[in-house]
Amino acid sequence: MNFLTPWGLLLLIPVAIIAITYLLTLRRRSKYAVRFAALPMLDRIVPERPAWRRHVPAAALLLAFVTLGLAAARPEVAVQVPRERATVIIAIDTSASMQATDVAPSRMAAAVAAASDFIDDLPNSFDVGVVAFSGSAAVIAPPNTDHAAAIASLQNLLVSSSTALGEAVFTSLDAIASVDDVPVDPRAEQPAESVPARIVLLSDGSNTAGRPPAEAAQASSDNAVPVSTIAYGTPNGMLDNAFGGMPVPVDTETLSGLAEQTGGLAYTAQSSDELEDVYRDIGASIGYRTEYREITMWLMVLGLSSALAAAAMSMRWFARML
Repeated sequence: MNFLTPWGLLLLIPVAIIAITYLLTLRRRSKYAVRFAALPMLDRIVPERPAWRRHVPAAALLLAFVTLGLAAARPEVAVQVPRERATVIIAIDTSASMQATDVAPSRMAAAVAAASDFIDDLPNSFDVGVVAFSGSAAVIAPPNTDHAAAIASLQNLLVSSSTALGEAVFTSLDAIASVDDVPVDPRAEQPAESVPARIVLLSDGSNTAGRPPAEAAQASSDNAVPVSTIAYGTPNGMLDNAFGGMPVPVDTETLSGLAEQTGGLAYTAQSSDELEDVYRDIGASIGYRTEYREITMWLMVLGLSSALAAAAMSMRWFARML
């Protein structure tokens, strides 16, 4: 919670003083009654009635003071608002290690299924593109609002050797740059807000070809495009070959470093279910933006309602306003 006029919180100081004074008065009154009144007269001095009724109006009045004091500070709270536009590039590793079966039915098949669901769940107004990479990177579905075409492109991935993480990021940045900007309205008082972009990169291995990930991370950071990475696979992954099998452990360190340098998020997934959870989390972070909205009016309504309730209860139970 933020406050647009924080000096208004100073009004809570006299409220605290009133609350403390009220508690001290109750304590003093109780001691006075017991010390100076004859025991047979206590019933008339302090007649039997629900004790809580004496304090409810005062508590409601203090609540009114607190909420009105907060209202004077003009608080605002963060709310999640759906984005109207965004550009998302899905970069998926098609190196030979993605054929490992430590994730059923294979890393590649599970990755394609999860990425397809992820694209299908994104808002229709989002531009979505797909980049496939192994020893090099290529755009197999240019970013646009045709999500069906992006999903279809995932069904025709070809496996090759090597892994070019850096090239995947550079190719994704080029694809983002190709998206048309929002048309400028010359009558608008303020320029249109830039369309946010995000790269979601899934891989299981280290960079073995092309430009280094650190160079790509710098370029992505310069263009304010976060890269969220998914390290997919298990540490004991094996790729079947003619010699019985080749270890293909997932490299989480390189991928987490790439995400951290670009302001993105780093994820790990060792199963199909975990991968689906990761994509859902990424979708939630991409599909919404945080806005701050002032709640002064709601606090004023609450404060006034509490004050009216305090007066009504006092009139009903004690035949006086307060």
